[in-house]
Amino acid sequence: MVALPHRRRTWDLSTARPSPGLGDTVSDVTPALHRRSFLKYSGAVGAAAAITTTLSACSGGPQSTTDDGGGSGSTGTLTAVIGYGNDGSWDPTQTASAFCMAANHHIYEGLLDTDPISREPYPALATALPAPKDLKTGTSWKFTLRSGAKWHDGKPVTADDVVFTFERILDPDTVTLAQGFFASWLKEVKKVDERNVELVLKFPFPDGASRLTLAKIMPKHVFSKAGAWEKAITGLAVGSGPYKQSAHHPKSNTTFEAFAGYNGPRKATFKKMNWLTIVDAAPRVAKISGSGAGAQIADNVPYANIGQLKKGGLSVEGGAGMNNLFLMFNTAHKPFDDVRVRQALHYAIDRDKMISAALKGHGKASTSFLDEGNPSYRAAKTVYGYDPDKARQLLKAAGVTKLKVNLMAVNVSWIVDCLPTIEESWRKIGVETTLEPQETAALFTKLDQKKDFQVVAAASNPNQFGIEADLIMHYNYGPENLWMSYARWAKNSEAKKLFKLMDQATREADAAKKKEMVQEYIDLVAENAVIYPVVHNELVTAWNPDRISGVRAQPYPGINLLQAKPAN
Repeated sequence: MVALPHRRRTWDLSTARPSPGLGDTVSDVTPALHRRSFLKYSGAVGAAAAITTTLSACSGGPQSTTDDGGGSGSTGTLTAVIGYGNDGSWDPTQTASAFCMAANHHIYEGLLDTDPISREPYPALATALPAPKDLKTGTSWKFTLRSGAKWHDGKPVTADDVVFTFERILDPDTVTLAQGFFASWLKEVKKVDERNVELVLKFPFPDGASRLTLAKIMPKHVFSKAGAWEKAITGLAVGSGPYKQSAHHPKSNTTFEAFAGYNGPRKATFKKMNWLTIVDAAPRVAKISGSGAGAQIADNVPYANIGQLKKGGLSVEGGAGMNNLFLMFNTAHKPFDDVRVRQALHYAIDRDKMISAALKGHGKASTSFLDEGNPSYRAAKTVYGYDPDKARQLLKAAGVTKLKVNLMAVNVSWIVDCLPTIEESWRKIGVETTLEPQETAALFTKLDQKKDFQVVAAASNPNQFGIEADLIMHYNYGPENLWMSYARWAKNSEAKKLFKLMDQATREADAAKKKEMVQEYIDLVAENAVIYPVVHNELVTAWNPDRISGVRAQPYPGINLLQAKPAN
């Protein structure tokens, strides 16, 4: 067991890697932490090959991977297929694993949680939202815990558990992903009495309400024990939510049971759930197909199988959001230090062809860093429409001829499908391109080792964490950002200007002013095109409407069944 590093470090979304996109390989799993911690804690490619859970539930081997309920309603079992591994970290303060994050939303509660689609906050363990005035201008938020709330082991939820959770998140000597969501604006969390807590803010931060879903409250009596955090990494999960984990088998499945002691706002509607992890596309589609289908819902549905599944009577819907293919340039490697070269390579890409050929129409050309559905979206002042003539002119102005590009890429299936369009587009403007798709772990190991590179193509989806623009932009940009370390751009004068504008926007409490400030600095991001999306694409979910209702397709990996129910 590798110990979690204990050193003083300020975390940001800067430390997070791209979230999983739609793909068929284990490489789709989100890289989350600094590389030294990443393979151990986030659930990345091959990360948990050597992980064996310490839960006693695993001793009997994998559970059945078929629906054992045979019926519907509270007497049946819902079987789901998740296209990502379940062997990442289950520690809510650490994980960015698609499977584990989705599962934790059913197991744990925050003081506030958010709707999976609108991302509007609602009271979860807390009894009410902060008053509108406190949200907008206050620096003190007080919460009363829900009366009768219990942990899955039957013990009561108390203010001590809340303080315990936030102390871990805010501890500068404990490296957690969650710290980056809170440390910039949350000063401390104090116990008022057994059922009341106070959050003390550094400055008014209205967006903090929706971020509280990322601070899943954890039981102090469980996770304060020696070795408990290591067990949380490998699968230990004890929450207060509507479902409790009943068994966990890495690389196979995780099962859940309705928690009879739950008295919160979104009760379990299935007696049992069995979530299968099937990373490869063909068996994942087969599991939900035909009269003998062994599952009722699947995420990460390949575009090529949509028609087949619809003909088989399934409901198939896509969720459009921040999922994207982006290009990242090494600005320390000439000529990519020249913004004109970066812009030229973006202008050269035939995005319409990419969307048609590779994404089967399930995407849009990026017109901003943000997707068009984001509340803070507007088209950037620089939009990279297909313009090969302009691309040639920019290369000429930069004095660049006979450019040869080695394009490293993650081997996520839909990314690989997009690469030939990039290669063909660049060839048409006289750029010779070598495509080098590879396992995500291999690619990022090279980046962490400071290996030289030219351009990287990869997938990202910060919507796993939320839709607020401040959060999304800090995911990729910031003075101590891991991505900026990769791109070697943080010391650039344009970068320093950007970071200052971002900090000012974070501290702006007025929503309209903040939106305007964000849009202005996104213009700077678009113009420089250091890390920038080429296309935003949909993520597709399929389900059997005869067995389950109330499903809403998410624009980010995983499923949320807190408002779904049996169809009959």
